[in-house]
Amino acid sequence: MDNKTDIKQYIEDLRRRVEYHARRYYVFDAPEISDFEYDAMFSELLKLEAEHPELDSPTSPTKRVGGAVLEGFSKVNHVYPLRSLTDAFSYDELAAFTSRVREVDENAAFSVEPKIDGLSVSLSYEDGVLTTGATRGNGTVGEDVTENLKTIGSIPLRLTEPLTLTVRGEVYMPREAFNRQNMEREAAGRPLMANPRNAAAGSLRQLDSKIAASRGLDIFVFNFQGGALYADGREPSSHTETLRRMTELGFKTLPHTALLTADGDIFDHIEAIGKMRDSLSFDIDGAVIKVDSLALRETLGEGTTTPKWAIAYKYPPERKETKLLDIVTAVGRTGVLTPAAVLEPVRIAGSTVSRATLHNIDIIRERDIRVGDTVIIQKAGDIIPEVVGAVADKRDGSETVWRMPELCPSCGERLVKDDGDDAEGGVVRCINSQCPAQRARNIEHFAERGAMDIESLGPSLIASLIEAGLICDAADLYALDADAVADLDRMGKKSASNLIAAVEASKSAGLSRLIYALGIRQVGAVAASALAERFRTMDALIASGTDELTDVPDIGEVTAGMIRDYFREPKNLELIEKLRAAGVVMEAGGDEPTSSALEGLTFVLTGTLPTMTRDEASALIRSAGGKVSSSVSKKTSYVVAGDAAGSKLDRANALGVPVIDEDALRAMVTPQDQA
Repeated sequence: MDNKTDIKQYIEDLRRRVEYHARRYYVFDAPEISDFEYDAMFSELLKLEAEHPELDSPTSPTKRVGGAVLEGFSKVNHVYPLRSLTDAFSYDELAAFTSRVREVDENAAFSVEPKIDGLSVSLSYEDGVLTTGATRGNGTVGEDVTENLKTIGSIPLRLTEPLTLTVRGEVYMPREAFNRQNMEREAAGRPLMANPRNAAAGSLRQLDSKIAASRGLDIFVFNFQGGALYADGREPSSHTETLRRMTELGFKTLPHTALLTADGDIFDHIEAIGKMRDSLSFDIDGAVIKVDSLALRETLGEGTTTPKWAIAYKYPPERKETKLLDIVTAVGRTGVLTPAAVLEPVRIAGSTVSRATLHNIDIIRERDIRVGDTVIIQKAGDIIPEVVGAVADKRDGSETVWRMPELCPSCGERLVKDDGDDAEGGVVRCINSQCPAQRARNIEHFAERGAMDIESLGPSLIASLIEAGLICDAADLYALDADAVADLDRMGKKSASNLIAAVEASKSAGLSRLIYALGIRQVGAVAASALAERFRTMDALIASGTDELTDVPDIGEVTAGMIRDYFREPKNLELIEKLRAAGVVMEAGGDEPTSSALEGLTFVLTGTLPTMTRDEASALIRSAGGKVSSSVSKKTSYVVAGDAAGSKLDRANALGVPVIDEDALRAMVTPQDQA
């Protein structure tokens, strides 16, 4: 290679070879060379590009290692909206869907596909080159995560043909990558990732693309959104054709799909996909059934937030058997003891579980759960592990009946049963106000995102601060010394400085968050917001009587009594005065809505939302001028329902109250004509 032309040609050839072998590995899972040979080829390309920066290319495979560090993510207006799907939980609901489609076309065919449990994104190409990758966001506006998406090996930086198009895919973290990440985090003493879906979402939103590149993310492309799939102007006629064509262009498309017409065959394939869940290298949470004909899709049209030509079938919670090794109790912030099961580790619904909730002693008695039992566990809403029951047939006589301890496992004081509970079951509580476990839980609650939102102040750091004698209650956080915090294990000057800054910022959280942060029994985020709106100052709330309190929406006589009891306790008033002296804002003022998009509307939240906690959803509604209530009535404007929605959803349906999902809520807050 004696001249620049030769060097340029060699680098371009090398890029093509690296990209070819990367595609064989990441897309087809059929490598033709060893990892050693690939790494050597990649290293040579890195070296040559460093020596010849003038030959840099945005589509070079070396861009996958990351390197760009962003200050934040810019917004992307989706040319083609990324809609969510209507969920079905029974075959009767699926049959109703296919029946409606067949009323329009009796010969309709359906593509049945696994529903990947990840994060939906769009990928846009111009003349065959990846230009923009964005998260779904609210379906109309997403975040530009192009640099992070470029690090995913199965995403083509350049298509096999120079076409301009947009596709939709699901970014996920393979189980192997998830387990590797958690082993590394455990070894480093860092908190473990909860599940692959959350891990994928967090990784894709890293501001440092090198971190995203290290997480082992992958993608399946499942929809052609728009543009040109063929250079000669031809248009595809079916979804199946688009999947085949997208594979030819270099995309990794959905596996285990089937084109079917009869309901029985559709149900059988859904069952077959469900039986694969344990053996797949990625997590799924259901199956998607789509009309195959693109012309028929046009005829069927779109609903407000969901297409009328597709539906998602959600599998029942996955259940597994394992051994119950022990039952332990944890002391909550109100002193209530909650039993938890210690289990032989078992993988279920995307993560390995070794502990599960048992709720209370009554549940243990009713289900006759004994230490040593083989038990059945599931994840409520695919999130919270719980023990469903015991397998009595597998007992060998060594199992033992568990009883609630008589002394608090944290402070050793005698426990009491709440009034009305029998001698054997019910709620058992530690009433020692100086109980270390309650003190820690109260501070944890105070710092939570929905309360004072003190970033980086987690349970382990709170435990360290208490053990070091730096804090005894939440007010002591505002007197922390940065040098003393920096001396704690796994801290340092930078971490200590960040903590002090977060504590300082929380002083202006507002009255609503402060009331919630105090941890008054039965006063959640919704009730706290209503109290702040009614009384406007902490002093006015403290001075309020029972009649005034019960005039507040969502405050009944029992809750009013607990609020009065809280403010009668001298130690609680002392805590409030310490907070006041530290400069914590005690008046409403920062809680006013920032828009009027939801003005005059009342919402009730139920179930587990996909990307927001209930507190975050409540804050979003209030910021747009809406109100949040804890109960459904004829005055309720909308019920926002997530996974595992309960009786509130049933009541909404009975009263005819409109039910929407998180995406519809976001769309109401940010209307399409303003996005």
